[in-house]
Amino acid sequence: MEQSNLEELAGVTLTPYIQKAAALIGVPRRIGGNQFRHMMATLGILVDYKIIDSVILKTSVIHDLLENIPETDQQIILNADTDSSEVLTIVKELTQHPNESKAEYLSRIRDHASYKSKIIKIADRISNLTDINTDTFDYDFISRYIEETEEYILPIAKEINENMYKELSDLIARKKKLITNLRQMRSILKKLFNKNHKHHK
Repeated sequence: MEQSNLEELAGVTLTPYIQKAAALIGVPRRIGGNQFRHMMATLGILVDYKIIDSVILKTSVIHDLLENIPETDQQIILNADTDSSEVLTIVKELTQHPNESKAEYLSRIRDHASYKSKIIKIADRISNLTDINTDTFDYDFISRYIEETEEYILPIAKEINENMYKELSDLIARKKKLITNLRQMRSILKKLFNKNHKHHK
């Protein structure tokens, strides 16, 4: 990271938002860990891509807060600093509404969200796709998640950040290959089991 990026990052005060994100420590993730760690991972991905916009970074730290803890007092967020109003607006934009299907939500983000919401959503998906594994999720779920990413998130990345698009494309390709290999292995083992079972009858 260049010195100018480091200096810009040093000027971003994240502490009030990290304090609010701490509420997510109590929200577990299916893959293990908790939602607070996911917020930090999303932040790290953005910084890794040298996206140092203060509002984007602050929002990334609490982007799932209202969705995971709907009873959150929004006034506490608004009291954080001078960026808080815009941060809250983006958090709301990134929050799936109770009456929205997943497809409706992701379509809204893809087709109508602001640049800042979109860039956070890409980092969020990179984090999730990196973490997803066959120890916790079945093959069909992972396949659906990949298809969902290709339909809704990949077009956003292609539109606004070429490097994130490349990473997301690579992640998708690797996960697809993993699922294909595991399905083939399962099929071979099933045939061997059936063959041995018939032999011992």
